[in-house]
Amino acid sequence: MLPARRPMRHDRAVPTLRIAQDAAADELLGRDPLALLVGMLLDQQFPMERAFGSPRLLADRLGVDSLSASALAAADPEQLVQVFRGPPALHRYPGSMAARTQDLCRLLVERYDGRPEGLWADVPDGAALLARLGELPGFGAQKSKIFLALLGKQYGVTPSGWREAAGDYGTDGSHRSVADITGPESLAEVRRFKQAQKQAAKVPAAAG
Repeated sequence: MLPARRPMRHDRAVPTLRIAQDAAADELLGRDPLALLVGMLLDQQFPMERAFGSPRLLADRLGVDSLSASALAAADPEQLVQVFRGPPALHRYPGSMAARTQDLCRLLVERYDGRPEGLWADVPDGAALLARLGELPGFGAQKSKIFLALLGKQYGVTPSGWREAAGDYGTDGSHRSVADITGPESLAEVRRFKQAQKQAAKVPAAAG
C-alpha cells in the first residue's frame, strides 16, 4: 500500500484556479502546491487540461485529500506505475511519468523537507527561484519559466524580479502559457498562440 498523507496545513490564502477546467481538479491545484507542481510536470506531450487534472485523479486513486511528497517518494514504484496507468491513464506515458513524479518528490523530501512551498518560501529573488525550479526532475528552462510565471500571476508567489526571470511568460496581459489561463476564453487564446507558434516554426522548415 502507498503511505497515507499527514493532514495539510491551511496557512496561506488559497487562489482560485481555472486551469484544468474541472472544479474538483482546480480546487486541489489551488490549495495543494504539490498538485500544481505535478500538473506542470505532466504538461508535456499531453493535453494541458488533462495534465493539470491528473493530480486530482491521482489523489482520488490514492484515497487522500491532498498529495504528499514523502508518501509518493516512499511508494512502491510498480504500484505507482499501476496507479498512473488507470484507466484512464494519468499521462500518455504513465510509466516514465510515474518515475519522474517519484524523482520529483524525492528531491522535495531531500532538500525541502517534503514541502514544495519550500522552493519559494525563503527565495531571495526571481532568478534564484528560477534556478531552483530548473533543478527539478523534468523541469527544463522553458517549463521552469512558465511555472515561475504561473506562481507569480496566479499563486501569489512574487519575489522581486520574478517577471524578468520568467521572460516573456511573465509579461502582464499575455496569453502564452498555462500561467495565463483563468477560464475557457483565455484557454482558447493560449491555444491560438501555441498554434500560431507551431505554424511559424513550420515556415522556415518548409522554405529550407
